[in-house]
Amino acid sequence: MEMSSALIAFDALGQPTRLAVFRLLVQRGAGMAAGDIAGALNLLPNTLSTHLSILAKAGLITATREGRSIHYAADMAGVRALIGWLLQDCCGGKPEICAPVLDALHCNC
Repeated sequence: MEMSSALIAFDALGQPTRLAVFRLLVQRGAGMAAGDIAGALNLLPNTLSTHLSILAKAGLITATREGRSIHYAADMAGVRALIGWLLQDCCGGKPEICAPVLDALHCNC
């Protein structure tokens, strides 16, 4: 990941509604229809559409058409790339320094 892509992702997540949408999609794993996201977060559909577009352009979510609706899910490859970019130079050759961070990344599913 390039710094410019990381900055776009951080900018997308730096807005409270987009962060809430992203966290909801990460929690749901399999994703959700746009209407269900709007209902869960009490958002207007047109406002949500803008936020979803920004998150998708940042590489943090994917959109898949299913009939008449669009299904959104967290793009785990994009998330992995962002986390990898943050930690690529971690530890300076001392993995024990990064161990607590990496341990915290394990899913509690």
